[in-house]
Amino acid sequence: MEGKITLEGMEFFAHHGYYQEEQKIGNKFAVDITVVTDLSDAAEHDVLKETIDYESLYKIIRHVMSEPTKLLEHLGKRIIDTVFEEFQQVSSVEVKVSKYNPPVGGICQRASVSLKENRQ
Repeated sequence: MEGKITLEGMEFFAHHGYYQEEQKIGNKFAVDITVVTDLSDAAEHDVLKETIDYESLYKIIRHVMSEPTKLLEHLGKRIIDTVFEEFQQVSSVEVKVSKYNPPVGGICQRASVSLKENRQ
């Protein structure tokens, strides 16, 4: 039974950004992630080790967010790659990374990049 596990609205303070000032000062970011996997065993047996543990998934994202990058696109790809490395049972990952108050020269609450990749 294919299913989706989603974590929404994770927030992190990090030092991502193209401009040196962004990397120095830091900013608030939000991450949403959905992973697709077979949930048959977990649904049948009610055993945590037979699913994707939310806490483990969160820790992976927190770790990736702690390593500065210039582009949200690169950050999203690093999250996807790390999830695939850590969870062999995941068949697809979709991630949205948002930067609050991006430096666009005007009012903008968030800039976001969404990426989706299927396991090869």
